[in-house]
Amino acid sequence: MVTRRLDEERESAILRATYDLLAECGYQGLRVDAVAARAQASKATLYRHWPTKAGLVIDAVRFCRAATEDLPDTGSLRGDLVAWFNEMATLMSGDQGPILAGLFAVLQSEPELAAELRAMRDSKSAYAEVICSRAVARGELRSDYRADLIDEIVPAQMFMRAFALGEPLDAAFVDHLVDDIILPLLQA
Repeated sequence: MVTRRLDEERESAILRATYDLLAECGYQGLRVDAVAARAQASKATLYRHWPTKAGLVIDAVRFCRAATEDLPDTGSLRGDLVAWFNEMATLMSGDQGPILAGLFAVLQSEPELAAELRAMRDSKSAYAEVICSRAVARGELRSDYRADLIDEIVPAQMFMRAFALGEPLDAAFVDHLVDDIILPLLQA
């Protein structure tokens, strides 16, 4: 069966409606009929292009986050890390933070969603590698660095601080994360 491709405007409306409803009612409360109503689309259209709720949600998250994901290049390792971590902090502290926290809360009960979110996370692992390899080229970092430590530590620290402890992801915290944790580990 050949599925007709949605035009860009229609797809955008559906993905934006999905994301907005995800913010309002969370993954568990998200209903395809509500997305269809908000996007002024038929449920058949949604199911034809997204057979599962997890697939629709993942595409909505990718679509709505794509505009905010430029990799910083400040000319220094510290500057790149601070800029990148500030972007992450802004994301977690803003409207998207609770959406992402809500998605992570259902990972144990939704294996398809979990697999998709992990794949999305893995695609971001290249960010740390790019930032570190630029630092090596500038002579700021030895070639035996461990970029994987960034992905292992930073999101967990931010998540814990913002959602578990309810503390701000402010400039002082980002500076602490960069200067006292990440740079010493990378340069060890």
